Amino acid sequence: MTLRQQWLTVVAIVLVLLGALGFGVYVMRDELFPVEIGSQAPDFRARTVDGSNQVKTFADYRGKVVVLNVWATWCGPCIVEMPSFERLHREVTDSAFKIVAVSIDDAVGADSVRAYAKNLGLTFDVLLDSLHTIDRDYQVTGYPETFVIARDGTIRKKWIGPADWSSPANLALVRGLLGAAR
Repeated sequence: MTLRQQWLTVVAIVLVLLGALGFGVYVMRDELFPVEIGSQAPDFRARTVDGSNQVKTFADYRGKVVVLNVWATWCGPCIVEMPSFERLHREVTDSAFKIVAVSIDDAVGADSVRAYAKNLGLTFDVLLDSLHTIDRDYQVTGYPETFVIARDGTIRKKWIGPADWSSPANLALVRGLLGAAR
């Protein structure tokens, strides 16, 4: 075997190993990079349901305290907690605070989700991700699932199941995050 053939063999082996490593990282990304308290909030893409059909991403909320809720119109517990999000939205009027509810409905469209939100009297941002990409990116394990994200993009609270988001503890958390960067 010539020196050139030996080097080609070494390069081929290194490329195969790098490919295997890359594939392993891709397959095990949830275990290697979990979405948890203290981690950076992943980006997301979802469409508005207000009729404008705009695509919103996490970048649209950068620098703000965000309460990100993943829900569905068919989810009973999701509907139970929606009024508390609205109360929180009305209580905390700081422009640096946003509530974003991303519906993962795939059987109904934006019109149905909009009508549903209107029926509940929701005045905060309601988006639709019918492809469920937010489920994968945020490693959602149940509905509803909510993430409280600080201005710097770190997840400060992760909650699976319904909660009273207008409770004194959640109000204090949001107000504390709003005041932390001032």
